[in-house]
Amino acid sequence: MAKRDYYEVLGVSKGASADEIKKAYRKLAIKYHPDKNPGDKEAEEKFKEAAEAYDVLSNSDKKAKYDQFGHAAFEGGGGGGGFYGGGMSMDDIFSQFGDIFGSFGFGGGRSRGGQRVHKGSSLRVKVKLNLSEIANGVEKKFKVKKQVQCKHCNGSGAKDSSAIKTCSHCHGTGVITQVVQSFLGPMQSQQTCPYCHGEGKTITDKCPHCHGEGLVEEEEVVTVKIPAGVEAGMQLNVAGKGNAARGGGVNGDLYVVIDEEPHDELVRDGSNLIYHLYLGIPDVLLGTQVEVPTVDGKVRLKIEAGTQPGKVLRLQGKGLPEVNSRSKGDLLVRVDIFVPKSLTKDEVKIVEQLKDSSSFKPSQNDKAGFFSRMKSMFS
Repeated sequence: MAKRDYYEVLGVSKGASADEIKKAYRKLAIKYHPDKNPGDKEAEEKFKEAAEAYDVLSNSDKKAKYDQFGHAAFEGGGGGGGFYGGGMSMDDIFSQFGDIFGSFGFGGGRSRGGQRVHKGSSLRVKVKLNLSEIANGVEKKFKVKKQVQCKHCNGSGAKDSSAIKTCSHCHGTGVITQVVQSFLGPMQSQQTCPYCHGEGKTITDKCPHCHGEGLVEEEEVVTVKIPAGVEAGMQLNVAGKGNAARGGGVNGDLYVVIDEEPHDELVRDGSNLIYHLYLGIPDVLLGTQVEVPTVDGKVRLKIEAGTQPGKVLRLQGKGLPEVNSRSKGDLLVRVDIFVPKSLTKDEVKIVEQLKDSSSFKPSQNDKAGFFSRMKSMFS
């Protein structure tokens, strides 16, 4: 099923401020919170949908990409999990946006029995695509060096299970509660436990392979589907394929940054392609047929007799597709005239015979048309 527009999900306009976006999400998060709707699958899906929309619209970089490319800006992972892969869990949402509903008494940034959930750091790779790959979309494989859970301790960081102890200071909650007397009466506050750093547990004997970190560095091959029509500078998000998190938390993301290889003959202008066609004087005088390159091979193009230099011939649909759209750009063929630098004696005689002909002298209308074209080019 197609994703709903993120602005529609939150019920805000495209010009909504960051504060308006946050308030709209907060309202939906409270309405559909699982603590208020136990066992309600529909409410759970709406809760996740609102979190996904807020994740994008509350981030200026993601919001700019979404405004330009729509949902396609974040499609690229083959079932990578996370928001855009459809695998974001309640723990993931609470770990990122817990502050939104913590003050309402719902489960927030603490999950798994109140312990703090970590999120792994994100990674970036750059991929250079040629015009053919951009025109048709492509699947790319990347060898990514990243942090993964230590297989020897299953990410716990402990030599064995007996080396994991419940924190004696927070009693496994990951937080320490303090009660302070004020003129309004006793006030309760919570802070992350400084002894276990919110883990709720301590390690007495560290794993010798990861030295207690729970993470080791390995290489993983990640497959990314890149949609047709992407542009240089565009960034695709493969959720959950970044570095693993300590303590079995939420994996970071992998960002794929698009770069373009220059084409030997075609120049890109958005979804349009531009080709400079150089013709000899006899060809434009008498007309001819030529072959011009496209992304998918060469096509034949008829040049009418008397075609003027600078004329642009448009081949509809021979450009590039637009991201998240069925429309395609055009191939714009600009005609330029080749003027030889030197002539043979026989060629000079032929030109001298023609130069006094009225057909080879511009009229006032020709001059006016020329200056009009020049003005439009430089305006």
